[in-house]
Amino acid sequence: MDQPVCACLWSKIDEQIEGTDRLIAILPAGSLDFVPAIPGCWPAGVLLGHLLECLAGVCAVLRAADPERLRHFEQLRELPVNHRCGKDEARERIGVYRARIEEGFGLLRDADLSRRLRTVFVSDGEPILTLLLGNLEHLINHKHQLFTYLKMMGVEVDSRNLYRFRGL
Repeated sequence: MDQPVCACLWSKIDEQIEGTDRLIAILPAGSLDFVPAIPGCWPAGVLLGHLLECLAGVCAVLRAADPERLRHFEQLRELPVNHRCGKDEARERIGVYRARIEEGFGLLRDADLSRRLRTVFVSDGEPILTLLLGNLEHLINHKHQLFTYLKMMGVEVDSRNLYRFRGL
């Protein structure tokens, strides 16, 4: 990718996708119905389904940024999100979204990041970069939620499960 800003952004998104997948991989068998003793929390299986929505959001931004060449991304809208999801389904679907996100970033140019896209929230639109960062933040927040669930389940996790330490 000869677009340095896009390359850096894709790298960070990919890092978060990889970390999310690693956390899902260590989710104990039989834990999909685990719910923390905090009012309003989702069961772990529903959290997995919501993590899929986080990635679908990134795909939606990329499709809106290049609707002609990424027309086939429309098929992703048919896939369920925000549902009770098993580990295998979540990990398989994360792979699908990851491949589409990489494809979308392959078409994105640094100059595109300041282009505004209309959204249901802001009719005048927001810059593509802002939309991508918002979706990345959404993913990171729910990845940390999964990390917290794992801790509450007694799974041994630490900051190495959240971050990629460079140069160590």
